[in-house]
Amino acid sequence: MPDFLEKEITYLPGVGPKKADVLKKELNVSSYGDLLYCFPYRYIDRSKFYRIRDVSPASMYVQIRGIILKVNTQGEGRKQRVVILFSDGESTIELLFFKGVKYILEKYKPGHEYVVFGKVSEFNGQYNLVHPDMETINEAMSKQALGGVQGMYNTSEKMKNAFLTSRVLQKFISEIFNSLGEVRIPESLPSYIVEQHHMMSRHDALKNVHFPQTPDALRLAQFRLKFEELFVIQLNMLRQRNYRRLRFVGFKFTKIGDTFNSFYKHNLPFELTNAQKKVIKEIYGDLSSGKQMNRLLQGDVGSGKTMVALMSMLMALDNGFQASMMAPTEILAQQHFSSISQMLGGMDVRVALLTGSSKKKEREAILQGVRDGSVQILIGTHALLEDDVVFSRLGLVVIDEQHRFGVAQRAKLWGKSEQPPHVLVMTATPIPRTLAMTLYGDLDVSVIDELPPGRKPVQTIHRLDNARGMLYDFIKKQIALGRQAYIVYPMIQESERSDYANIEAGYESLQQVFPEPQYHLGMVHGKMKPEEKDAQMRQFAAGELNILVATTVIEVGVNVPNASVMLIESAERFGLSQLHQLRGRVGRGADQSYCMLVTSPKLSSEGRQRMEVMTRTNNGFEISEVDLKMRGPGDLEGTQQSGVAISLKIANLATDGQIIQFAREVAETVLDEDPDLLEEKNILLNQRLDRMARETKNWGVIS
Repeated sequence: MPDFLEKEITYLPGVGPKKADVLKKELNVSSYGDLLYCFPYRYIDRSKFYRIRDVSPASMYVQIRGIILKVNTQGEGRKQRVVILFSDGESTIELLFFKGVKYILEKYKPGHEYVVFGKVSEFNGQYNLVHPDMETINEAMSKQALGGVQGMYNTSEKMKNAFLTSRVLQKFISEIFNSLGEVRIPESLPSYIVEQHHMMSRHDALKNVHFPQTPDALRLAQFRLKFEELFVIQLNMLRQRNYRRLRFVGFKFTKIGDTFNSFYKHNLPFELTNAQKKVIKEIYGDLSSGKQMNRLLQGDVGSGKTMVALMSMLMALDNGFQASMMAPTEILAQQHFSSISQMLGGMDVRVALLTGSSKKKEREAILQGVRDGSVQILIGTHALLEDDVVFSRLGLVVIDEQHRFGVAQRAKLWGKSEQPPHVLVMTATPIPRTLAMTLYGDLDVSVIDELPPGRKPVQTIHRLDNARGMLYDFIKKQIALGRQAYIVYPMIQESERSDYANIEAGYESLQQVFPEPQYHLGMVHGKMKPEEKDAQMRQFAAGELNILVATTVIEVGVNVPNASVMLIESAERFGLSQLHQLRGRVGRGADQSYCMLVTSPKLSSEGRQRMEVMTRTNNGFEISEVDLKMRGPGDLEGTQQSGVAISLKIANLATDGQIIQFAREVAETVLDEDPDLLEEKNILLNQRLDRMARETKNWGVIS
């Protein structure tokens, strides 16, 4: 049977080499098995019939029963088309075919009864159906006998040109099942899992997902296939995590010593939140366990992750090790260096900053200090990965905004120590729980879900662009109180195809609204040279500029506690997580801060929903859950660089949270009983994970 599923698609009746080539290029389908795992993206109810008088483009897909009155051709050569006049006995509608003219003329004849199915469109005030599915009454009625539910398959323009429509794909899949006869597709999960959890068999699930006998059968088929897809991912991650814990002995940090205690007693600028205390305990538990730590620290903007990272690094110093902290941009690395140096003021701890801008003489001194151990904490950018950065005894690596580093870059840090250092990766982009379980399922996860005392939640308002003058007056009042403001635009230059506000035109008009010398404006965007951008950001941070006009380059980076206003132009252009990240640039001091979202009156329902969520809550995790549901996991920042090869064919991380949780629980139970999957009952799983390991690069041992 495995040979049957691996049979080349070329041999399926009706396919042939040309169609097989298109299927390979467009759907990555090469075998019978590949085609069986191309699932419908939606299902339509074929039990309902419409009257022609009731259809409109708002109806989307419609099914009509009737008779062909007339078949005409129009145009010549490549522009020739077939126009069929179709009647349901009361009204008529045109069916248009621009391709396969010869085939259409031979197959469909006047006076015969058919069922047509397709999307309604409008041309010159007349409704029509372009390239609808057409079936004889007998063919259509057989579908109704099978419950009336029909799958719709994704197709591309190249596929349609090769006559590979949704209906043709369904026909090919039907042909595969017909050729099986009484033979059943073998199980891909151990029988004890299928039986224990009362799941549909693999054969029945595949058949019902393509040809549902009933809506209930479709639901059970989808559950079985989604569970299997997610279960294998969870099993693979959990086994890799267990493997890493067994294989890599961690440096054992046995003591909390003078450096940590002195900092806690004399330098701690504020009382730690309960969430910070809990996370520090979790990290110390890892560092003192003798196992290598691989922990993800999630915390909303301003929640105090840097403080937790610093106190973790001090634990390394107390045990005779060095620590390093890597940030994605120079401005963020400089910010970390400045704040950590300030927090360690008066303490005998040498901290150094290494970036691409470090001068040669300064760089050589830093590298020497890193080699001999006198530099205890090294903060930097990608420059830390270079070969000449050699640590004396690196014990802990902290990676900030880790999704901005590729896994290969992160892996390079492992070579900086005689055995893998402890790794703490941090993100201020809240990750929904279901996504974290899947993308980072092999990491231990800590969450800081409290803001430090004294921080006031940012007040967020949504206004239409005709209220801009009033908002500018508010910014002037804030500046008069000694505060600063950000004004963010979505584009650098005006686009002919878009009327979204752009930063160049915006900056010019803002210079009129906020004139010199009363106001001082700066501008930063991604096309500026790094030194120009950094200079503007430094001026703003130093209070030399009242207003920083920017694109999203400020989304991660500069920390200006005095900035109390964030105005976002064309806010409908931004995703929820991005809006939340931008809002996090204000509210970092003790003053009340404000975020003002400016949009055009023409808002889509999705845009209106984003504005409603932003004005309702400051909770990043709640926002990320909504964002995941609205945009899907593929669009969320960081999913492509997580290091996990996840290509889901049927499961949906946005909507299948309960199945993900269930799949993880089953995977944990399996591995608790048989950690190496060596028992007879788990041979299928062992073989499958071994095959996955051969086919994909194993980044599972990397943070």
